[in-house]
Amino acid sequence: MRVVLDAFQAPAPLRIVARILGWPFAWLGFKGDPSLPPATRALTALGPAYIKFGQILSTRPDVVGDELAMQLRVLQDKLPPFPKAEAKRMIAEEFGTSVESAFSEFSEPVAAASIAQVHRARLAETGEAVAVKILRPGIERAFRKDIDAFYFAARMVELLSPASRRLRPIDVIEHFEGVVMGELDLRLETAGAAEFAANTEKDAGFAVPEVHWMFCSRRVMTMGWAEGVPAGDIAGIDAAGHDRQVLSERVLTMFLSHALRDGYFHADMHQGNLKVGANGDLIAMDFGIMGRIDEYTRRVYAEILYGFIRKDYQRVAEVHFEAGYVPPDRDVDEFARALRSVGEPIFGMDASRISMARLLAYLFEVTERFGMQTRTELILLQRTMVVVEGVARSLNPQINIWRVAQPIVEQYIKENIGPKALARDLLRTAQVLSRFGPKLPQLAEAALVRQAAEPPAPPRSGNGRAILYAALGAAAGGVAMWLLLA
Repeated sequence: MRVVLDAFQAPAPLRIVARILGWPFAWLGFKGDPSLPPATRALTALGPAYIKFGQILSTRPDVVGDELAMQLRVLQDKLPPFPKAEAKRMIAEEFGTSVESAFSEFSEPVAAASIAQVHRARLAETGEAVAVKILRPGIERAFRKDIDAFYFAARMVELLSPASRRLRPIDVIEHFEGVVMGELDLRLETAGAAEFAANTEKDAGFAVPEVHWMFCSRRVMTMGWAEGVPAGDIAGIDAAGHDRQVLSERVLTMFLSHALRDGYFHADMHQGNLKVGANGDLIAMDFGIMGRIDEYTRRVYAEILYGFIRKDYQRVAEVHFEAGYVPPDRDVDEFARALRSVGEPIFGMDASRISMARLLAYLFEVTERFGMQTRTELILLQRTMVVVEGVARSLNPQINIWRVAQPIVEQYIKENIGPKALARDLLRTAQVLSRFGPKLPQLAEAALVRQAAEPPAPPRSGNGRAILYAALGAAAGGVAMWLLLA
């Protein structure tokens, strides 16, 4: 606790309260691995959900300090593994066959994280090297315990601090629960990896290992082996002759491209889930947490980024209000001024000159001042942005985030906002209406019948006519679209 509070430069009153409240529990619970540093040992002992939090902090040395970030890096893929014999037993149980009949080689664990561990193996049929991922025994029960504790904490926070309700802590935990439950079914991760591979197939400098469906199940997943240098091994990357500036920019541009172009992105892109191939490709692994954002949200996100890049803070503020991110009773001009105070000090600066800790603290103040609530649909996007920016910084501390993001955002704006996008949206709307073409006469008739059966409405209402006009308009649109397509 002391190490974490020191890293965050917590104020003295908070340190005193933490010591007082923590003292009765100091003699209870699992002590963890004494060979690990204090913070790492504490998070490991607390459970897998807390390890996830530590993995995020490990990507942000600018927030928690270099020393603590390096300690927490252990949580990414170097946790104590479970025995190889247990892994082989689970594989045999999942597939109803012995490990030897499926794999001609099967190694000791090569990586172990909070939820699963990985073995290097070789397919008996083809001889191809593969990575076999296996869930930890009892992990579902362990996560369930952690999530129940989070729900209790969230309820206590809402009860004791009414001001925190705008952060929607219970909704956040519900969102986290959904993400985690999906991560505990490797069939869903396999599907996510396959979809992600299809989306990124033509992305230069980016690779996703091939999925081997025959050896994938709820608790076991098999993919092609990714040979390369871990993204967190800076010395290894330099020794292999890779350009870290190019790699840092690629991490950021790939994430932005996947989020904006596809609306489907890798939402756990810490160093433990990235390798650098011999040819310089960035290789992604571990697809248990994937993010998805709809097209409208992508446009909002792009407009906000574009507004910051152009220093058009008024437009950024307007987009926040249009999207409902800021309550409508707040002043848009005041919000634009607050955004300017966020953007101006960091625009054009390289990452080494930006204090992310101070920036995040001020952003929290702004959201509180303007009554902004947590948007659960954006949690994964925002979380991944923090992680990706941290990975890019670790590869190149002088990276200029705005300069790297600008061409990706501008290209998206060009293709998805403006006359071309409007025409495409209208075409899609007409296509949807055309699919309902055979039903439109019945819809119009049903509207007329309902109107005739209802008691006379006040003259100002006109609801029946509005429904009829809408149905007739839809019918006309459907006919027009059918003629156009024909």
